[in-house]
Amino acid sequence: MKTKQWAIVAYITIIGWIIAYVKSKENRDNFVNYHLEQALGLAVAGLIWSIAAGILLSIIPALSAVFSVLSLLPLIFLVFGIINANSGVQKPIPVIGKFFENRFVFLQQ
Repeated sequence: MKTKQWAIVAYITIIGWIIAYVKSKENRDNFVNYHLEQALGLAVAGLIWSIAAGILLSIIPALSAVFSVLSLLPLIFLVFGIINANSGVQKPIPVIGKFFENRFVFLQQ
């Protein structure tokens, strides 16, 4: 597969990320590594968001309507990441993408 395709696969579930990670180890490519970082960062941020939302909803159940709409944010960011990978650009995911640039050192090795 082409590097652009591996970058897209990285965003599709954690299994897709693992497959793209293993395949990118064979042929080092900065483009794929960049999107692996973004996808892993998005997965971590989505997990943290989910835990925080669960805790807040157990304390204040009246916010369920607000959090049901805000729960779509990780999906929206995922679509942005896939669009960036498909376009062939190394552009961070909106809002949270800059935070995860060069954070995962094991991807650079």
